[in-house]
Amino acid sequence: MSMVQRGFLDDLAPGARKAFFILTLTGVCLLFAFPIIWLLLTSVRPQSGVYYVWKGTEFTLGSYLEVLANERLRHAFVNSGVLATLATVLSIMVTVSSGYMLSRFKGPISSTWFAAIYVFRCVPYIAWVLPLYFVTQKVGIYDTYLGLLLPHVAVHICFFSWLMKGFFDGIDPSMEQAALIDGCTRWGAFIRVALPSALPAISALSVLCWLFTWNEFLFALILTGEKTPVLTVAMAQFVHEMGIEWHLMSATAILALVPAFLLTLFGQKYVIQGLKL
Repeated sequence: MSMVQRGFLDDLAPGARKAFFILTLTGVCLLFAFPIIWLLLTSVRPQSGVYYVWKGTEFTLGSYLEVLANERLRHAFVNSGVLATLATVLSIMVTVSSGYMLSRFKGPISSTWFAAIYVFRCVPYIAWVLPLYFVTQKVGIYDTYLGLLLPHVAVHICFFSWLMKGFFDGIDPSMEQAALIDGCTRWGAFIRVALPSALPAISALSVLCWLFTWNEFLFALILTGEKTPVLTVAMAQFVHEMGIEWHLMSATAILALVPAFLLTLFGQKYVIQGLKL
């Protein structure tokens, strides 16, 4: 906050200052809530009324029933959930040990690994897509769980290893050193001392990993086809040559928001604790 803004707030009476903050907070909340409200209203309007969201009183749940009756969309929901969960588990298993190594060990192996993830992290995702497409086709894992899972895990490792390194850097290593003096192995000190201390950070990264995979579109669009549809790609298929089926797209988007909202709701305290480390 600038000196001018701070002086402006200091000149206000306590009641006016409180009202200013309440109005500002309300405005920010409305700014973020408006797209969701518009999406929700569009999803319960009939197809003929999606362009007149604020006019008329005709509402229906037909869009949701049509989406839930669509076998491909149900399949896409399941695929997205399975992929997001598997990618989160595998990424956390590698990322935690990777971040710990980068934080606690100094040497050629650690430096080489850090340089590798740094280089790959600097490459834009879109530059990966075409090589990954040819590789998955050549290996025979195109349009499979494995063909979509591996790129997500690679992206997570490159990005979240940095974050885990920062979390472990913030943990005092003296307790690990005491465990080593007491006869613990390095793995024992990691599992019994460092890992429990990093649980808030691991929980935060787990939520972020799951949400990233659940919402990802580019890899899913290029690396999947008819056998392994995912939700983001299935939702985009409501845009076709005959127009845009706004009511079905909005209903699918609202259903897609539910698991992400619940995960964020129950995991927000862990995310906040993790980001404080």
